[in-house]
Amino acid sequence: MTTPFWEEKKLSEMTDEQWESLCDGCGKCCLHKYIDDETEVLYFTKIACNMLDKKTGSCKDYVNRLNLDEGCTSLLRSQLTNLHWLPETCSYRLIDQGMSLPRWHPLLTGSKKAMHEAHASVCSMDIVYLIEVQEWEDHIIGETDLP
Repeated sequence: MTTPFWEEKKLSEMTDEQWESLCDGCGKCCLHKYIDDETEVLYFTKIACNMLDKKTGSCKDYVNRLNLDEGCTSLLRSQLTNLHWLPETCSYRLIDQGMSLPRWHPLLTGSKKAMHEAHASVCSMDIVYLIEVQEWEDHIIGETDLP
């Protein structure tokens, strides 16, 4: 049996196709983050990018997202030394830390169904769009210290 590419390659060694397929499509990176300038604490919020489809957890126009929303998150290989802002369940973060993909990952299950059932996507969250937000502090869902 062949070893899966994510078990034999570092993130920096993956092809573009492998890199893209590693994304589980949870939509969590489409949630805005807030860094307190004084404390340097990174806060995760339930504030979604306007391009995020709440029902599917996917981008409404993934191919054109960077042109349609200037605040869109784009994970690049050049950011590999700075993955602390990604959710703890993020495949890129897990592989970078030498961990395995979660059992619900679409590369293992063949679909996003198990991910949604495990509540590992934004579909199970009460998210709001940025346009609806008045006070960011009202939508904080977690925090982590910056390294």
